[in-house]
Amino acid sequence: MRTHKSLLPSAFKVARFEAGEMELRIQGRMDLAESAGMIKGARRLLEGNGIRTLTVDLGGVEYLDDYGLLVLLELREGMEAVKGGFYLKNPSENARNVLSIFDFDKVKRPVSLEKKRRPDVFTRVGEAALKNWDDLRYMISFLGSVCLAMVHVVRFPGTLRREETLLTMQKTGFDALPIVGLISMLLGMILAFMSSVQLKQFGADVYVASLVSLAMVRELGPVMTAIIVAGRTGSAFAAEIGTMKVSEEVDALFTMGMDPTRFLVVPKMIASAVMVPFLTLFADVFSILGGMLVGVFLLDLTPNSYIAETFRFLALRDIVWSFVKSTVFALLIAWIGCLRGFQVRGGAESVGQATTSAVVSSLFLIILSDSLFAVIRVYWG
Repeated sequence: MRTHKSLLPSAFKVARFEAGEMELRIQGRMDLAESAGMIKGARRLLEGNGIRTLTVDLGGVEYLDDYGLLVLLELREGMEAVKGGFYLKNPSENARNVLSIFDFDKVKRPVSLEKKRRPDVFTRVGEAALKNWDDLRYMISFLGSVCLAMVHVVRFPGTLRREETLLTMQKTGFDALPIVGLISMLLGMILAFMSSVQLKQFGADVYVASLVSLAMVRELGPVMTAIIVAGRTGSAFAAEIGTMKVSEEVDALFTMGMDPTRFLVVPKMIASAVMVPFLTLFADVFSILGGMLVGVFLLDLTPNSYIAETFRFLALRDIVWSFVKSTVFALLIAWIGCLRGFQVRGGAESVGQATTSAVVSSLFLIILSDSLFAVIRVYWG
């Protein structure tokens, strides 16, 4: 042996070493106090000695714990590095228990993996296209399922979960009144203030009222309300159904013969379609009120003149148009929120991703549908 025996720890005894085969006998305790020295000794033992087979005799080991297991792991990996054999013999009952608990035969240090080759741009575009195509197919299928469930509820009203619908209406509508009112009032004040800066130059301060009312009722009121609902309610729909998917409650409903779409989605769709238009009307009123505060306190307008100017330009069809838009927005928000919830696969991380996707998709659909409404209004008057 090139390694002098005096350099090895006292617990190591070389019982036999011939023709590249070594039998190493370990004695004493293999614990925290002794493991550091043993590991160093194991490294010195395997350096340049041409060992092809190493047999470790554990018959003299009085005690073995997880730190002692590191010594055996060091010896085994040293032999694996030279593609040699490694064997254990005569383990005591304590050693057998520890080896069994830590599954020593399967304990290995992580192997450094080669860096994966990044797919080229065509591969990434193809994968994205296939993923979006599958998503589109699922969206169409889910839309059909929702339509069938709604038709069934219309034909058989008794199948509607009334209590769940009323509770969802409360969460979607009444619980959102404070935040909708506050944001709408602030937005109306901002519009009034910014428009007054320009209109003052022409002495047309009174037109601030018509500008705020038309802008909020026709466009900003429905859109801002829908954005708020998407953020607080659409995400809640996705998280609720996604959690039920993870906990297999949706599968349980299906097993019990219930239609998950009719049971979970229809109440949310109806509640959203009913409450969001009224939230929009509430937002319109508070935005006009916010504009009136600016007009009265900064533009020296009277409340009567502001209100009169508002109703002079604001027509009933504008309010109806606002109701129609907000109803469509509500159905889109509830539909996409429930869709993302049903698409959850895996655990909590997937639920978070579905919640984020529900909000982002809702915002996109809101802006897209609002653009279509703008085109329709221009050509249909």
